[in-house]
Amino acid sequence: MTGFSTDWLALREPFDQAARAAPIDPAFFAALKARVLDGGALAIVDLGCGTGANLREIAPRLGGRQHWRLVDHDARVLAALPDALAPWAAARGLQLRVDAGQPPVIDGPDGLHVEVTPHQADLVGALSALPLAGAHLVTASALLDLVSAPWLDALLQRCQAEDSAVWWALNVDDRIDWSPGDAEDARIHALFRAHQQHDKGFGPALGGAATAHATQRLAHPDWRVQTVQTDWQIDAHRGAAEAAMLYAMIDGIGAAASEQAPDEAEAVAQWQQRKRAQIGGLQLRVGHSDVLGWSGPSRLRRRAAG
Repeated sequence: MTGFSTDWLALREPFDQAARAAPIDPAFFAALKARVLDGGALAIVDLGCGTGANLREIAPRLGGRQHWRLVDHDARVLAALPDALAPWAAARGLQLRVDAGQPPVIDGPDGLHVEVTPHQADLVGALSALPLAGAHLVTASALLDLVSAPWLDALLQRCQAEDSAVWWALNVDDRIDWSPGDAEDARIHALFRAHQQHDKGFGPALGGAATAHATQRLAHPDWRVQTVQTDWQIDAHRGAAEAAMLYAMIDGIGAAASEQAPDEAEAVAQWQQRKRAQIGGLQLRVGHSDVLGWSGPSRLRRRAAG
């Protein structure tokens, strides 16, 4: 699996955070708490963890005792996790402990206690090698649109066999809206969407169909499913960080469109030039969705009885 640069992850994180302010069904959190014995820790596996943004978002919302297994293929990223977590912990008034030779531990108010175990693994390899055994929650951010349908189906089978809840965040869903618009937006976006379906190492990528596919596969009488719109909203009027993100989106969408249709590279370049000329007054909404799934009380009762 090809990784993303830490610069890109840092650039997108504020937009991810704002997008994920949407409410989550309280039944999801209640179901997770019901899985943990008194005094035990909630076991969470984060696939493709990057710099730990998913932990920073989810851990405070879960509260209590937690054990996170952060999985990434890049050993350098995993080694840098304490440095990535330190500013966040300090800003939230949390205590981050990193003892020599030990994984990081985060403590906070109201009994928050998070143990972090980095785990190096390439997600493209055999799913059986991923440390999902005993997981109460399997989570990932910006992953589903990169993977293939067979890969996602196999992951879902493992999660449901473990009775692991899932929270897969920030999956692109093909909605891209510029203001002001351009006559070539639809054509450029079509090329971009086609490029997103290229093989990222998992087989042909689901791209914008990922949310619908995951939701359909999670549908089961014993399971509950929630989808939440978590769109990026980027507005150059709000400052330099927003403008920087707009430039990155113009560059990224244009590069993918040109790669998809090299004979249209000149038209794409002209589209990029027009967008850059409008940057001071430009707004962009990029559609994303979170997908959550968890087993209901009836399944838990049957497992307990069995």
